[in-house]
Amino acid sequence: MIERETKECQLKDPMDLFHSGQVVKICAPMVRYSKLAFRTLVRKYSCDLCYTPMIVAADFVRSAKARDSEFTTNKGDHPLIVQFAAKEAQVLCDAARIICPFADGIDLNCGCPQRWAISEGYGACLINKPELVKDMVRHVRSQIDNPKFSVSIKIRIHEDLKRTVDLCQKAEAAGVSWITVHGRSVEERHQPVHYDAIKIIKQSMSIPVVANGDIKTLKDAENVHHLTEADGIMVARGLLANPAMFAGYEETPFQCIQDWVDIALEHGTPFTCFHHHLMYMMERITSKQEKKVFNVLSSTSAVLDYLNEHYGV
Repeated sequence: MIERETKECQLKDPMDLFHSGQVVKICAPMVRYSKLAFRTLVRKYSCDLCYTPMIVAADFVRSAKARDSEFTTNKGDHPLIVQFAAKEAQVLCDAARIICPFADGIDLNCGCPQRWAISEGYGACLINKPELVKDMVRHVRSQIDNPKFSVSIKIRIHEDLKRTVDLCQKAEAAGVSWITVHGRSVEERHQPVHYDAIKIIKQSMSIPVVANGDIKTLKDAENVHHLTEADGIMVARGLLANPAMFAGYEETPFQCIQDWVDIALEHGTPFTCFHHHLMYMMERITSKQEKKVFNVLSSTSAVLDYLNEHYGV
């Protein structure tokens, strides 16, 4: 589960970031992608706070095997938020207790719109259960001794925004540290993000609010900050396409590709993941013809040869 050197991991207080006066730059929880190697890469390029991919809390608590496969960290991997899918307060608490020595906070997923998650009672269906969310936050708060350990939630919005504001205010009353708002409803996928809704939520809260949805460049991040007055900006696909985005690069610099190769090899990243990240990172800087060749390469050595030959990486 945890690399040995973590014994002396320097836990941080994520709230310090929100009190810094700067907009907090955050790497979103992404299935398969926001794992340790990728977090290591984006931290090199001005990312302030990283989330793990969503982990099902019940599996995590029940199975050591699940813990080992789902979660790895090391002492440079901070501040770190572990995102859980949960539907019972005690299960979330048990997961939080296990993770507490190795991470700086947990996040409850109340936004995942995937059918499997909703049918299991996880993710976005929780935005319709404000009392349960409140109970889960309160439970974790009362059972974790470390006052610096953050408890946050990530939500989508309702058609009727009053319901979202009510949910957020209940979570705030229960002691939630901050709330990340993906500015779409559960049904919306590629429709424009409702940044105006995020602004209304921000104005009705006294805790930090993070804006999420369709942020592809640092310029987008600045615009969304102005539109919403959010305290932080969370990015998913934009960082996959350009992990150096927060450092102000318009597209992935070759140094970043080199860094990914070094980090991925050092971490023993499985080939498919190693290759997929490169496909995303090189999307904007390769021709159609080059993509055809690169995207079907089937081994690490073939990828390394290709990068060396074409880009001197």
